[in-house]
Amino acid sequence: MSCAIAFEHVTHRYPHATAVDDVSLRVEAGETVALIGPSGCGKSTLLKLAAGLVWPQQGSVVVTDRTLAPDNVLETRRRIGYVIQSGGLFPHLSAVDNVTLAARFLKRERDWIAQRVVELAELVQLPRDALERFPGNLSGGQRQRVSLMRSLMLDPAVLLLDEPLGALDPMVRHGLQEDLRRLFERLGKSVLLVTHDMAEAAFFSRNIVLMRDGKIVQRGTYRDLIDTPAEPFVNEFVKAQRGLHAEALDA
Repeated sequence: MSCAIAFEHVTHRYPHATAVDDVSLRVEAGETVALIGPSGCGKSTLLKLAAGLVWPQQGSVVVTDRTLAPDNVLETRRRIGYVIQSGGLFPHLSAVDNVTLAARFLKRERDWIAQRVVELAELVQLPRDALERFPGNLSGGQRQRVSLMRSLMLDPAVLLLDEPLGALDPMVRHGLQEDLRRLFERLGKSVLLVTHDMAEAAFFSRNIVLMRDGKIVQRGTYRDLIDTPAEPFVNEFVKAQRGLHAEALDA
């Protein structure tokens, strides 16, 4: 099986801290891997490294069997779909113009673009009339669906999702979780997903990577983390997550 993403002994430092510290991690073709951990543990920086938005001081990053480098990063990004928590839509562009921006820049044929928009709107279950609205006139769930359409426009091999549902209210979030999981199964893309929620990580993937202080602490299924924690921090993290959900239910 070919490798979709590989971090090979990657270290990235910001002026104030080391965000990723000698991390090695593979995401195989068609696999969904969920990154989880406390704030500042390095999970979002890993996504930025995979997208070529920041560069490692040590190690290498491989995306679709190509080592990222300044001379190939723009071409490689066209194989990547990237969705952030807020959606990242341009507020002065309509939904359809946000979705088609990259395709129009690359001068794809107008008929191809139009057909692709129809396919994607059906895929993410976005009403056609929403495509003509501006982001400020869309609901949070609709904005995330538009952002997902934009990430899929060029049919990328890899999807990078950085807490894509974190800003949504619980009912909308639950519905999008169901839709996203069905979409992952249908498309067979390679997905690297960041979330702060253990339950969400387990919902999307059997492959959970728990991070702390820029390092991978444990990789495995949800049951692995519960039954065979690699160190006390894993047990503490799982208990804290369970406690948060229990408190929410009791409130």
